[in-house]
Order: sequence, then C-alpha cells, then structure tokens
Amino acid sequence: MNRKGAHLEGVFLDFPDLIGAYLNGTHLERTYFRWANLSNVDLANADLADANLEGTDLIGAKNLTIDQLSKVKTLYNAKLDPEREIALREKYPALFEKPDE
Repeated sequence: MNRKGAHLEGVFLDFPDLIGAYLNGTHLERTYFRWANLSNVDLANADLADANLEGTDLIGAKNLTIDQLSKVKTLYNAKLDPEREIALREKYPALFEKPDE
C-alpha cells in the first residue's frame, strides 16, 4: 500500500493489517489504529499527532522517530522495538498508561 502524503485524519482503523505499507508524509492526526499491525511500515514524516496506537505493532517500523511517537495519544499495549520503547518510557511514561475510554 502506498499512501504517500495522503490525508487520513480521524479515520477509525480497528485491527488493520498494513505490514510494509509506505505512509511517508501521510497525515494521520487523530487516526484510531487500535490493534493495528504497522510492522515494517515506512512512516517517514508522517504526522501522528493524537493518533491512538493502543495495542499497535510497530516493530520494525521504518523512519519512525521518538519525536513522532511523543505526539501520539497513547501507546498502551503497543509493541515497539526495545530501543524506542526504552527512550519513550523514560521521557513520556504517560503514553503507556491505559487511556480513558
């Protein structure tokens, strides 16, 4: 899937499988990715502000920065590469708390 630069703000994607998708520069603000599989997805310059990544698999996500992840709504139960998770838990522990329903 190639959605370079697409506008998907506020979309509800429950359990989507986007393995290896190319989402470079995609606008994903407020998108609900609950329990998504985003492993090996290219997220270079993607805007993830207030995105719900609860339970999302982000292992191996490409071009995904700590800065991008610091702006999401939640990473509760998300799967992350260890180095990303450690850095995020140190700087932004609230991202890993259970979100309000």
